[in-house]
Amino acid sequence: MADILAGSKPPRATGDTGSPASPVGDAEEAPDEVEPEAGEESEPTPGRQAAIVPAGGPLAPHDALQRYMAEVARHPLLSREEEDALARRYRADPEHNVDAAYALVTANLRLVVKIAYQYRRAAFNLLDLVQEGNIGLMQAVKKFDPGRGIKLSSYAAWWIRAYILRFIMDNFRLVKLGTTAAQRKLFFNLKKEQERLAAQGIAAGPKLLAERLDVSEEDVVEMQGRLGQEELSLDVPVGEEQKDTHLDRLTAAEAGAEERLGDAELRERFHEKLRVFAEGLQGRERYIYEKRLIAEEPLTLQEIGDKYHLTRERARQLEAELTRRLRDFIAAEMPDFAEVSLSRPPRTRKPIAARTKAKLDK
Repeated sequence: MADILAGSKPPRATGDTGSPASPVGDAEEAPDEVEPEAGEESEPTPGRQAAIVPAGGPLAPHDALQRYMAEVARHPLLSREEEDALARRYRADPEHNVDAAYALVTANLRLVVKIAYQYRRAAFNLLDLVQEGNIGLMQAVKKFDPGRGIKLSSYAAWWIRAYILRFIMDNFRLVKLGTTAAQRKLFFNLKKEQERLAAQGIAAGPKLLAERLDVSEEDVVEMQGRLGQEELSLDVPVGEEQKDTHLDRLTAAEAGAEERLGDAELRERFHEKLRVFAEGLQGRERYIYEKRLIAEEPLTLQEIGDKYHLTRERARQLEAELTRRLRDFIAAEMPDFAEVSLSRPPRTRKPIAARTKAKLDK
């Protein structure tokens, strides 16, 4: 196992442990955030008697966890002095002292099982959690600094827990639930905080939960919606005897071909009516219509007033009167124009029809 820190895993944990399944919110003592903490010791997992087998002896025949623990038991625990010496040797030359890292990892495999056992109710195979914890242990050995006076088990405990929690969040549902620090905090603590407030007779609203957990109210509402909904595959048939799937029944986000064709025809008629209306205008009214109402870059009222020696207010009054006449003309010629879809195309300015209709609607 010379490549243990290059991506391979310690003794593989596979098989079925028969651990009970229940919501991940029941995981014991899940921390809000993952950061170093002192005080964890390398102890065997509680609740199960590890099958201690002498070197060269047979492994336990049936239970996968016992077989794994029997393999782990072959590796001796290290004293503080041995651990410090190995860590310093590996840190001095990681490339040529992989055997020192191997000894540090294998001596702390029991700690991984102990931490993984705290999350045995997370509806996952316990040995899957052990495997993820082993990766965290290897990362801890890579980054461990013996000069800080901290035991490797104390430092590695949080790396192990971090990888286990990430595995739970990534695999709890098909759609990931915790992608930010606030969401991860809510994922593990929202249900417990709701139960704590309910036990005190307090209504656990989103605002109160956000204050208690130091997150935004929007994050609380979003996580409540995620946790309260079941996943549904769009490829699953609607009924047992039907071939149609949920995906087949989803409505399109954009308008259908008939609706788009009808809108295009109405817009064409609208432009034709605008041309007819313009033919009846002369002088400054024609200028205001062309340079102000339907122009791509409309002039300001001041610019129009300067051209015809008018005040800005008088130019506004002329524009308002012209807009009223145009509105009445369109209403008489195209009573169904209000049904036209004038959605904005992907360009910097609204189309002329959209801008003109907006003015008519004011």
